[in-house]
Amino acid sequence: MYNVVGVRFKKAGKIYYFDPGDLLIQKDDFVIVETVRGVEYGKVVIGPKHVDEHDVVLPLKKVLRIADQKDRLIVEENKQSAKEAYEVCCEKVDLHQLDMKLVDVEYTFDRNKVIFYFTADGRVDFRELVKDLAAIFRTRIELRQIGVRDEAKMLGGIGPCGRMLCCSSFLGDFEPVSIKMAKDQNLSLNPTKISGLCGRLMCCLKYENDEYESAKEQLPDVGEIIGTPAGLGKVVGLNILERILQVEMIDQERVLEYTLDEILKEGAM
Repeated sequence: MYNVVGVRFKKAGKIYYFDPGDLLIQKDDFVIVETVRGVEYGKVVIGPKHVDEHDVVLPLKKVLRIADQKDRLIVEENKQSAKEAYEVCCEKVDLHQLDMKLVDVEYTFDRNKVIFYFTADGRVDFRELVKDLAAIFRTRIELRQIGVRDEAKMLGGIGPCGRMLCCSSFLGDFEPVSIKMAKDQNLSLNPTKISGLCGRLMCCLKYENDEYESAKEQLPDVGEIIGTPAGLGKVVGLNILERILQVEMIDQERVLEYTLDEILKEGAM
C-alpha cells in the first residue's frame, strides 16, 4: 500500500498521485510537485489515502512543498506571459503561412518550457516556427497538436443542454462514444442533435448507456409476440428506463401497457 494525494493541474484535468511524504497536506491545498515536465503547481483534489501498488505509476514522485503566496504570484505571472506568447505565436503562424490554429499557450511553473497547443487537419512543418519562437522566448519550445475534443475542453463553452461543457467542467478523461448508444436510447440520429460543440458525439450519451444496455437485456424486442395477463400480444413500444411495454393485443384491436414485472409474473419471457 502507498500513501498518496491526488493532484490536478488543470480544471477538469487528469488526477495524478504523488507521495506527500511527511507534509501535512489536506484536500484543496495547493502544492508544488515534480513531474516529467518539470516542477509544477497543482491543487490537491484527493486528500491523503492509501492505494494498492497497481493503482499508481512507479516510481511515485514526491510533493516538494505546500505552495505559498509567492508561488501563486508566479502562476499569475506565467498566465500573463502565456497570453503575450499567444499573440506572438499567432503573428508568426501568419508570417509563415502555416495551416494550423493556435488554441492555447502554457508556461510550466518553473518557466523551463512553453507549450503551444494547436489543431490542424494534417501534419504541419513548423520547424521554422519553432526556431523563431525559441529565439524570442529563449527557453524550450514544444508545439503539441491536439484533437477537436481537447480543443473544446480547453476553450470551454455552453452545450445544447444550456450547461457548461462537461469536458471543461468535470470530465477528466474522454470515454469512447458510439452511434449505437444514441440508437439504444431512441434518440434522433440527426448529427446536429447528438453532436457537441466539438463536432463529435456528445460525451453525455455515455452517462446512461449502461442502464439502457441492462434494460434492453431484460426487455423483449419490438415486434416480439409475448404472453400478458390479457393474452398474447405484440410488443409495439418500449419505455426502457421505466421498464414499461406497450403491447398490441392480438385479435383485440387495443394497446395495453404492462410493466416488466407483470410480464415476468406471467411467465412468458
